[in-house]
Order: sequence, then structure tokens, then C-alpha cells
Amino acid sequence: MPDAPNPSPNPADLQHLLDRIAIDEVLARYCRGIDRCDAEELAAVFTPDAAIDYGDGPKPPDVTIAGLMAGLGAMTLTHHNIGNVICEITGDRARCETYCVALHILPGGTEMVVGGRYLDRLVKQDGEWRIAQRLYIMDWNRQGPSTMQESGGLYDTLARRCARRPDDPSYAWWAGES
Repeated sequence: MPDAPNPSPNPADLQHLLDRIAIDEVLARYCRGIDRCDAEELAAVFTPDAAIDYGDGPKPPDVTIAGLMAGLGAMTLTHHNIGNVICEITGDRARCETYCVALHILPGGTEMVVGGRYLDRLVKQDGEWRIAQRLYIMDWNRQGPSTMQESGGLYDTLARRCARRPDDPSYAWWAGES
């Protein structure tokens, strides 16, 4: 028996998928902005009047981003990863719970790994999704001497290393320079 013909796609379903992809991009750009210490990229993921609360009370984006740049910029490197994303989209508003694990290498060789979740309210303005409210929940953490190696064996052959903006190789790559 032949398969039934595929029905025409529902435009509402397609819009939902497009919105979900755009929201996932906002969440990923947040991680990139944090790890590259790129204040402009971070500012682009939040609405200008966003309330951002990492556990010490809500703050506006300019105050939050300045604090992040100072704190994270003093670290040797950070690497934020997002995982499970539960997202409910209703028109131009969305709520997401996003799991995250972040590695921080501190000066002096201490490694701190933190696992938590972002509870975000997002809004779509002028066709762009942005975070309007963020609450961070820390679930666990681990701290100890870093085991990261940068030299010896295979590591001696790796020419490209992460850096903060604008020295990270990805900036030249995105600009088409490499």
C-alpha cells in the first residue's frame, strides 16, 4: 500500500521551528560572548531593559556585562556549554530552561567547573529574539588544581589557541581573513 501524500506544512509549525532555531542561536551567542569577553556580543543577546540575576539580585545589562567582563576577563579562560533546552514559545514571547556547564581556569592554576541552569524569558522585537529576563540557578560546582596542559607532545603542534576578543582566531575566520 503506498504511503499517504505528505500534507502541506502548517505555517504556524514552521514559524515555531524558525523561532526555536533563533532562540537556540541567542543562547549559543551568549556563551560565545562570555567566553570571548565580547561585551558587544553579550549586549546583543539581551533587551536594553533586561533584568539579569545570577543570584545576587536583578541588574540591567550594562551593569551585568561590565561585571562579567571584569570578573571573567581576569580568568585565564572560560568555556561555557549549554545542553538541554526546554522552551515554550507563545507568539512573540518564550520561556526557556537551559542547562549549562562552565569551565573556568583561574590565574595560578585553579580549575572551577560550575553546573547550573538559566531560566530565561525572551521576547521577539523587530523580528529578533532577545533575553528580557534571566535567573541563574547553580546546581553544583567543583574546584581544584587544573589538569589543563598547553605544551608537550601533541599540544606542541596545536598552533591556534583560544583568546579573548579580538585576538581569538574565530574573529579573523568570521571576517573571512583566514
